[in-house]
Amino acid sequence: MGLEFHTSRLADAVAWGRKYSLFQYPFVTACCGMEFMSTMAPKYDLARFGAEFPRFSPRQADLLIIVGTIVEKQAPVLRRIWEQMTEPKWVIAFGVCASTGGFYQNYTSVPGADQIIPVDVYIPGCPPRPEQVLDALVLLQERIQDHKGFSQVRLKAEHDKIISANKLVRR
Repeated sequence: MGLEFHTSRLADAVAWGRKYSLFQYPFVTACCGMEFMSTMAPKYDLARFGAEFPRFSPRQADLLIIVGTIVEKQAPVLRRIWEQMTEPKWVIAFGVCASTGGFYQNYTSVPGADQIIPVDVYIPGCPPRPEQVLDALVLLQERIQDHKGFSQVRLKAEHDKIISANKLVRR
């Protein structure tokens, strides 16, 4: 009983810390990149959400922001970048092209990044406004705190496995 209480409280404290220290890796492929850059400017102050500095190696990042259209040739590269990221990891699809393929309905465009990797939050728009990006970041932070992202589901399963193993050891 006591161990389960302590590990769940510790998991909540760790989730709180993770939600305010997101290390992002922007995967920018198209015109939405200009609007993404305005989000990084002082007017919107992304630093207050703990996601200020972009990382330029996926091995140092835990938040992948897919900005723009993904074509078939880029799909394996995106998958490899996602696999190289540290656990836990989260993904935001920025704009309608990253979310659904946008108006590029042809044989080379991927109909959404979720065809390649799991996506936690979608931001609609062509391009989305910076306020929408901030709303999506707050939504992602809430999911991290509540352990509801794709990565968090894997972590919770591992946590539950440890708790059940500890119960078996005690008996």
